[in-house]
Amino acid sequence: MIKNIPGFYILIAAVLWGTTGTAQSVITENAHPVAVGTIRLAIGGGALLAVVFIQKQKIVGKETWPIASILIASLSMAAYQPLFFSAVKMTGVAVGTVIAIGSAPIIAGMLEFAVYRHIPRTKWWIATGLAIIGCFLMFGNENEGILSIAGIFMALGAGFSFACYTLVNKRIISMIRPEVAVAVVFTGAAIILSPFLFMHNMKWLFSLNGLLVSIHLGVITTGLSYVLFSKGLKKTNTSTAVTLALAEPATATLLGITFIGEKLTALGIMGIICLFISLILLAYPSRINKAVQVHT
Repeated sequence: MIKNIPGFYILIAAVLWGTTGTAQSVITENAHPVAVGTIRLAIGGGALLAVVFIQKQKIVGKETWPIASILIASLSMAAYQPLFFSAVKMTGVAVGTVIAIGSAPIIAGMLEFAVYRHIPRTKWWIATGLAIIGCFLMFGNENEGILSIAGIFMALGAGFSFACYTLVNKRIISMIRPEVAVAVVFTGAAIILSPFLFMHNMKWLFSLNGLLVSIHLGVITTGLSYVLFSKGLKKTNTSTAVTLALAEPATATLLGITFIGEKLTALGIMGIICLFISLILLAYPSRINKAVQVHT
C-alpha cells in the first residue's frame, strides 16, 4: 500500500513546504522573511513539544541522545533561513532559488559518500538530473538575476545547510522518536535565530492574517511536515530524500498560478514535467520498501 512507501511521506512533506510562499504572500510587506522563518521554527518546535507532553511521552528516556548531531541539525536549520533569503536578495529570486534548491541534492550525495561511502544508484543520478533541469526551466525563464559571487555562495550555503540537516537527522531519528527529534531541533534553531526578532518590525504577527499564517507555517509546514519527512527518511537514503524534497518548488509554482495569478511559460511547464518524472522515478516502490540500513 502507498502509505507504506517511505518516499510518499517525504513527498507529502515537500508538498506542505510548497505552501509557504503562497501563505506568506498574504502577510504584510513589513514582515521580514527571516523573522517569519524564526516564528515558523518557534511555533513548529513549540507545538511538537506540547504534543509530546500531552501524550505524556518522555523527552529524555533511556535512549542515548546524539547531542552533537542535534546541535549540528539545529545550526543547519537556523543557517538556512538567513542564507537563502540573503541569496535571493543579492542574486534575485530565480538565480538564488535555482542554486539553493538545485545544489542541495548534489551536496547531499557528496556528503553521503564522504561520511558513509554510499554511492547513489543510477536511478538517483537520472532523477536528480531531471529534477535540476526542471528547476532551471521553471525559474530560469524569469528575467531577473544579478551576478553576485557572494550571493551565489550564500545560495550554495543554503543548499549545504539543508543537505547537512538531512544527513545528521537520519542519525538522530535512529536514536530518538521523530516527533521528539523535530521538536528539539527546531526549538533549538528558533532560539539561535531569536536575535533577529529584535532587529525587525514584528507588528504583523499581531494581525489576524499574520497570526493565522504563522500558525499554518509553524504547525503544518514545519511541525507536521518535518515529522513526515523524518519518518520517510528512516528508510530512505539522504541523497534520495533531498531529491524527493524538490516537490516543494513544483507545488509552490502550481499554487502561485492558482491563487496568486502568476504566469507559467512553456519552459515552466516543461520544468514541472521534468520534476514530476524525477519524483515518480524515485518514489516508485521497486526496492524502496526494503529498509535502508541506518548508519550510526
